[in-house]
Amino acid sequence: MKQSDIEIGGHVIKPGETLKIELPMPPLYTATNTSIPVYVKHGKRPGPVLFVSAAIHGDELNGIEIVGRLIRSKSTARLRGTLIAVPMVNVYGVLSQSRYLPDRRDLNRSFPGSKKGSLAGRLANLFFKEIVCKSNYGIDLHTGAIHRSNLPQVRANLSDPEVLEMAKAFGIPVLLNADIRDGSLRQAAGEVGVKVLLYEAGQALRYDEFSIRAGLRGVLNTMRHLGMLNKSRSKGHDIARFIASESGWVRAPESGFVNHLAQLGDHVSKGDKLATITDSFGTFLANIVSPAEGVVIGKQNIPLTQEGEAIYHIAYFKQPDTVAEHVELLQDNLVLGEQTVVEE
Repeated sequence: MKQSDIEIGGHVIKPGETLKIELPMPPLYTATNTSIPVYVKHGKRPGPVLFVSAAIHGDELNGIEIVGRLIRSKSTARLRGTLIAVPMVNVYGVLSQSRYLPDRRDLNRSFPGSKKGSLAGRLANLFFKEIVCKSNYGIDLHTGAIHRSNLPQVRANLSDPEVLEMAKAFGIPVLLNADIRDGSLRQAAGEVGVKVLLYEAGQALRYDEFSIRAGLRGVLNTMRHLGMLNKSRSKGHDIARFIASESGWVRAPESGFVNHLAQLGDHVSKGDKLATITDSFGTFLANIVSPAEGVVIGKQNIPLTQEGEAIYHIAYFKQPDTVAEHVELLQDNLVLGEQTVVEE
């Protein structure tokens, strides 16, 4: 079967061609032109079309580096199908180091968008029509919000068997069967039959090498699973997959200054002390306590809190102690630069 041409942004890319495209966006108020950068590698041999997107939230920068390393990777030299890599979707947000667009809207609550809607709606519509609708699969790269860090994790609709296999193939221990939010990229993509994984790791406005390496390896693993790349043999620890169908935030019982005791990837039991809160004189006010057994997959970084603020994100597994062990094994493998995939 012969590979067909693909058209993006008015550019026709033939089999075997690689092209960098600029999708025009509304200019800045300084009359400076702006555009979404898009890298398209169209393989000679037929296969799926996969988009990999980053910085839908403009302050989430890890994904930009993951996409850059993916583009430079020699692993994609003999690609089957098509890779569409978008290092920055929300260029406005990257320029202003902000999660949001200039109209203060969240792009990931604005899909599928509209040509005549708000700025967020127009940008969402452009990305949706030109990239998402021309793909079969997608991987959307995210980090924690400002002052929050996330343990590497894949969020997806794991009740879909095909998506579940993609998530397992990504190759990290923590998989969350996450609800789909209205207006999100995952929701809009799913409605047109595009299967999407969401990768969360690290924190806003920072590069985190562990998260970047895990993300790049995960994208390449998924591409191998989809038949876009040749299978590879690698050494290292076997990494099992653990699915959490539920997670929750532990909130501060008092306002004050936080001294963290629990860290990302820690296995915690019900009643464990996660952090202490003191006042400005150092006087003890309260403990933050785990409500159940689980694994810490997200935490606030700034040592200031208001009463009721979310401090720790805990995922609940049947064997949380084993999950924590495999997080450590993943770290060891990435130091070695190798990883063996095993499914559980």
